Amino acid sequence: MLNLASLLRPTALEDFIAQEHILSPQSTLLKMLKNNALAHCFFYGPPGVGKTTLAQIIAETLNKPFASYNATSFKIEELRQFVKGYEGSLYQPLVFIDEVHRLNRAQQEVLLPIMESYSAIVCGASTYNPFISLTNAIRSRSFLFELKPLTNQSLNKILTRALAYIESHLCIKVQITQEAQTYLITSSAGDARALLNLLDAGISTGEDEITLELLQSLRPFALHDGASEAESHYSLISALIKSIRGSDIEASIYYLARLVSANENPEFIARRLVILASEDIGNANPNALNLATSTLLAVGKIGYPESRIILSQCVIYLASSPKSNTAYKAINQAMEAIKNGLILEVPENIMPHSTNYLYPHEFGGYVEQNYLSEELKDIHFVETTTKGFEKTLNEWHTKITQKDKQDMDKTDEN
Repeated sequence: MLNLASLLRPTALEDFIAQEHILSPQSTLLKMLKNNALAHCFFYGPPGVGKTTLAQIIAETLNKPFASYNATSFKIEELRQFVKGYEGSLYQPLVFIDEVHRLNRAQQEVLLPIMESYSAIVCGASTYNPFISLTNAIRSRSFLFELKPLTNQSLNKILTRALAYIESHLCIKVQITQEAQTYLITSSAGDARALLNLLDAGISTGEDEITLELLQSLRPFALHDGASEAESHYSLISALIKSIRGSDIEASIYYLARLVSANENPEFIARRLVILASEDIGNANPNALNLATSTLLAVGKIGYPESRIILSQCVIYLASSPKSNTAYKAINQAMEAIKNGLILEVPENIMPHSTNYLYPHEFGGYVEQNYLSEELKDIHFVETTTKGFEKTLNEWHTKITQKDKQDMDKTDEN
């Protein structure tokens, strides 16, 4: 094997293909680099889009010592020694951590003083949004940049560059059919590494010509047709959530199967199901949140392959449940009101130690009194539905509040 992915790795920003949204002259990242003022940052996106390469180029551009680690294997003491080696010098090193979403809490605690003092720039990469797994302290000290799957046009540029490099530097004239070139691009799911590795494997067979049949024998299925991590993490999870929200049980199970077949992290799937249980079902079926939470706990302890069954049970239950987004809309509307300046005093009767507070249990469980300022008395954040158990809640609430009003009316009559 020629190891084309390594040989063709860009070493300067001008050679970096794609990701114009974060590398254009107007982009925040490029402006920071031009001012030699890079902040702690994390890159996330699917495999083969240049996360590690970009970090290396940044270190070279800023003339910074560079050390690369993998979160699954790096030793804390090695990191400390590397950073300590530049204390008191004119050089500020750049520490790069791959698979940063796998950092445990102890490792993150070690990073904090380094980030706080800027004794090193900390950069990381992940195929997942790392902010899900990083502590609040890490998140507040860093910035996030998303790298997107490469377009077919970008992959074609990389292929053209690779063929030219092989001929000019390795003195190998590659004969490749147009069909084979198209397959290299379309089967790689936006992954430059996957394209170069398949080309590398094709050359290594020693065949006189690289054909479509040869490449298909090496990679029978296009990545995006099977278990591309990029698709599973971005497209399939969206399809699963929307299918459950739409109460399509068959589609929900199909997309779950696609995710499981792609070896998607079962805890990631379960976390999304927990969110959906409140956002899209809520009090229409309160047990949905209980089952989703139990699912998250169970798959974390069980793992694959059995977790597929636990996830399947939960997905079927959620897709079959009545839907309501009352809770989602209510909190959003209330927070929007606060954002717009609706911040008023708490009524005196419910302040601590107030002597005017009416204790509901002394009035049969409910008594009418002010819980909001007069300016808010006509506002309505909560718009309930009559779906599922939410209908029962409405009836309960109406019965409780109306009883007090009826009692008051009787008192007035007397």
